[in-house]
Amino acid sequence: MKNITKLLITTFAALFIFAGSANAHVTVKPSTSAPEAWETYTIKVPVEKETATTKVTLKVPEGITFVSYQPVPGWKVTTEGGKDVKTVTWAATDEGISAGQFQQFSFIAQNPKEETKVAWDAFQYYEDGEIVEWSGDEGSDLPHSVTQISVAPKTDSEPADHGHDDEAASDDSKATDNSKDTATADDKSNGNGTLIITLSVIALILSLVALFAALRKNKR
Repeated sequence: MKNITKLLITTFAALFIFAGSANAHVTVKPSTSAPEAWETYTIKVPVEKETATTKVTLKVPEGITFVSYQPVPGWKVTTEGGKDVKTVTWAATDEGISAGQFQQFSFIAQNPKEETKVAWDAFQYYEDGEIVEWSGDEGSDLPHSVTQISVAPKTDSEPADHGHDDEAASDDSKATDNSKDTATADDKSNGNGTLIITLSVIALILSLVALFAALRKNKR
């Protein structure tokens, strides 16, 4: 009976760990933006371990021009590559991001002129020395974030985009784009939630089957 109890505890523990970390990826938003837009990007860094994250390095994709960053208390920001910034690093000057927490870092960058898809490779440094590389393809265990640079259809009532000088005038349209982005993210979250529930049910069924089999064996 002790072996059965251990089996059930192990199964459910693994199940809850999986469910809690399935969506805990380092991500860069928005996932869609317009060519040549001066976009405000945000990298979200959750902690998947019981130790703190003390540093995050983000590679700037080819064609993206890094412009400036928003300062965050407790973090020092450094860039590499001179005027043509290639990497941006946020290093904790205090305790960093603790277990069960996440941190967001925002920066402004200009998109390339052409429609394309850019990938954001990120490297997450933990206090115990482990480095998690978020640089895999979409669908992998450690995927990088992707932003689709494309021309969105505009209605006649929408003002034309005149670039950086009219950045303030485009706040309303950016708010609309961000709303669409949020809706897309919500759809993806719902899909991931359905997958987690399905896997949870399968794990529960397998646990029950193992339990009944063990009980029948003990009766014999």
